[in-house]
Amino acid sequence: MHRPIISRCLQLILLFTLVFTGILRAEGNFQKEYIVITGGPSLIEWEKFKKVPHDHWWANFAHASRIRLDELRQQFGPEARITWLVYKPSYVRRGTRQEKRDLLNELISIQKKTGANLVFFNNQKQLIDYLNVGKPRDQVKIADLEYFGHSNKCCFMFDYSNEIDSGSKVWLHETELGQINRADFAPRAFIKSWGCHTGESMSALWRKATGQRMIGAIGSTDYSGSDVPGWHPTLGSSTGRWVQ
Repeated sequence: MHRPIISRCLQLILLFTLVFTGILRAEGNFQKEYIVITGGPSLIEWEKFKKVPHDHWWANFAHASRIRLDELRQQFGPEARITWLVYKPSYVRRGTRQEKRDLLNELISIQKKTGANLVFFNNQKQLIDYLNVGKPRDQVKIADLEYFGHSNKCCFMFDYSNEIDSGSKVWLHETELGQINRADFAPRAFIKSWGCHTGESMSALWRKATGQRMIGAIGSTDYSGSDVPGWHPTLGSSTGRWVQ
């Protein structure tokens, strides 16, 4: 008399097993890419009259990016696909006008030491194009995406105070996030903005546009770090916090 009940239970267990196995296969049937995006530093010609000037050091964001690139390499191994996307024009201007040397060579030196694939971009479209089609996204999914650079609550500002005073001419705004294909990402990808204020608005619209959570800061972030292992940019005040 109990055989039909047992049979149905076995059928349900088998169905659950097949569905769960299918989910695991679907999630694992692709390669992963780990991406670090780095914005450019400001110029002292725009910052010198401010009470607290930005970017005394040209490698403000490049140094923090290098630490993260090293961590990704150590965590995921020598064969991991790690890509470093860098906004090129700001480093050219900073090198020419202020440092009086070729900063691109410095960036290439970091790339060689970390083994990352260095990709320069000059505008927002090139950045979005890389995210969408830089790799065949049906085969290679973005598992980690992190941003180091200037930002406000609504956008990444790749050239803040580098070409114009206290402003930006090249950015990725929260209203433009729909241009990023939702299918670019691996399930539950790790996404974080290490810039200022991103958690106050942009994080919510990032999730709405891409289906992925992005960790961002309430308040400012502080890049005045060191070479201490495991150092990352910190929150700029005791009232700040990370949200997603």
